[in-house]
Amino acid sequence: MARSRFLPDNFTLALVTTVALASLLPASGNVAHFFERLTSVAIGLLFFLHGAKLSREAIVAGVGHWRLHLLVLASTFVMFPLLGWALKPVLSPLVTPALYTGVLYLCVLPATVQSAIAFTSMARGNVPAAICSASVSTLLGVFVTPLLVNLVVTPGVSAASSFDAIGSILLQLMAPFVAGHLMRPLIGGWVKRHAAMLTLVDRGSILLVVYTAFSAAVIEGLWKQVPLGSLFGLVLVCAVILALALGFTTLVARKLGFSKADEITIVFCGSKKSLASGIPMAHVLFASSAVGAIVLPVMLFHQMQLMVCAVLAQRYARRPLETLPGDAPDAPSAAVQSPPAKVTAR
Repeated sequence: MARSRFLPDNFTLALVTTVALASLLPASGNVAHFFERLTSVAIGLLFFLHGAKLSREAIVAGVGHWRLHLLVLASTFVMFPLLGWALKPVLSPLVTPALYTGVLYLCVLPATVQSAIAFTSMARGNVPAAICSASVSTLLGVFVTPLLVNLVVTPGVSAASSFDAIGSILLQLMAPFVAGHLMRPLIGGWVKRHAAMLTLVDRGSILLVVYTAFSAAVIEGLWKQVPLGSLFGLVLVCAVILALALGFTTLVARKLGFSKADEITIVFCGSKKSLASGIPMAHVLFASSAVGAIVLPVMLFHQMQLMVCAVLAQRYARRPLETLPGDAPDAPSAAVQSPPAKVTAR
């Protein structure tokens, strides 16, 4: 029997298991150093393979839709940080200061790539524009996220300075990505044929970061500092931010007269945050002992956005193909349909 869309996927269950393992058997001493080195290698390999996978042709197909891309980027890097900052007096009492630091970090992350594109395809949206917006958001996040961390994250958090952080991310994440993309003519076909390997590296690197981060945090007394009530409060905080982001992107897209296909792209690219980028960046930007609490909101928001967007995508997909009264016709690019993609943790 098929699993309900409201139940966690296998990767989310793996994340929960990894957190439990780190809580019961945290790595310390030489073992922790080994896992940290292994994690750095895995993350470098991950971004190398993603660089080799990136298709220039698919990106060029959506580049011309600049109004849509500007709105998505504004939602990702302006609206979200403003939400986290403006709602702090209201929402921060529901969680611990460390967890709300994680909420603020969540708000400055780039958008997802794979799941945003998959949901856009499922909902019959503008797929080429989604590919372009999501990819550009990820690339800009390398530079923008460290700057926003120092502008938005609560003062006193042990984040590196903006320029040092950008340099670290360029070296550890961007350099392998560029190297992989330059080698695309040689290895791109092989990477495409072995997509399962990329998924394994993708998920494996995230699980390694989660294990090392939570190990360090548990040793520092994470679970003694995070009461059960704060975890329930974090669920409410993430739900409020996600609901406001979805409402904002939908309303603005309609007010600005975008077609339904473009609205779908704006909603799914502008309201989502990347677990795959967020956890490796946290590993670079913050002290090891702080990463565990900081990535908790990212992990929770990730699962929440997958479940909610799955429902929205199915609702959009059920709309008639013909133009409805008062509704703009779907963009021609929406006809470029990909097969319904399996949504993964990105």
